[in-house]
Amino acid sequence: MITGHTRLAGIIGDPVRHSLSPTIHNAAFAAAGLDWAYVAFEVPRGDGADAVEAMRALGIDGLNVTMPHKADAAAAVDRLSPAAEALGAVNTIVRKGSVLIGENTDGDGFVIALRVDEGVDVAGMRCLVVGSGGAARSVVRALGLAGAAEIVVAARRPEAADAVRLLAPVARVGMVEEADAMDLVVNATPVGMEEVVELDAPALPVPAERLGSGQLVVDLVYHPLVTPLLREARARGAVAVNGIGMLVHQAAIAFRLWTGEDAPVEAMSAAVLAELGRRA
Repeated sequence: MITGHTRLAGIIGDPVRHSLSPTIHNAAFAAAGLDWAYVAFEVPRGDGADAVEAMRALGIDGLNVTMPHKADAAAAVDRLSPAAEALGAVNTIVRKGSVLIGENTDGDGFVIALRVDEGVDVAGMRCLVVGSGGAARSVVRALGLAGAAEIVVAARRPEAADAVRLLAPVARVGMVEEADAMDLVVNATPVGMEEVVELDAPALPVPAERLGSGQLVVDLVYHPLVTPLLREARARGAVAVNGIGMLVHQAAIAFRLWTGEDAPVEAMSAAVLAELGRRA
């Protein structure tokens, strides 16, 4: 039951009503027996900094940030973590008294998901990351810090890929056709998402004939749970997983930052899968 003692966390974005974060975090608070509640705040573009500042006045203890407010949030907080500073984007804010600390949990969430859920250590791996947006930037930086031997960044605009490759010393700009030489292939684009249809986009982010046995293919898209890329990769003998693991583990990091307690990851995963099943 929500009372006057309940602590509050939430997410800001536009749009944000579709977000799975309330499902994930409220399940986590319940499983951990914590008197916390999590809500979604639809904040129009341009008002992100005001929403962040409201954390102090309203006593909101934790905030997640999604598009289009990640850069505005980075400028509005008092301190940035190394990841948030390097990426110029904040997806999690922690309030310590009157001080707001901006974090970015995406990259660590990705690497932890591979290690915990798939038993994969990316150290020494050759990696292809397709995309140049925020997700690609987080993944490339995290792979570099985790010891990847090589990271190829492929994007439709070479200048965008060039900006991403600067986030890891072992990264370079390349092409999706190099996938067959890679141990890990990551789709960090919206290609394959049910809600996204781009007339000039390829049917697959990576040519299917470049995928095969011995590879791990990760599609950060999770709606649908099995994307065309995952289907083709599995048909050719690759291990292929969606973005649910990254979603849950980056949320688990935020949970620990806010509460100081270990996150009930199994409960979080079960909640998000049940919600996606209801939406299907």
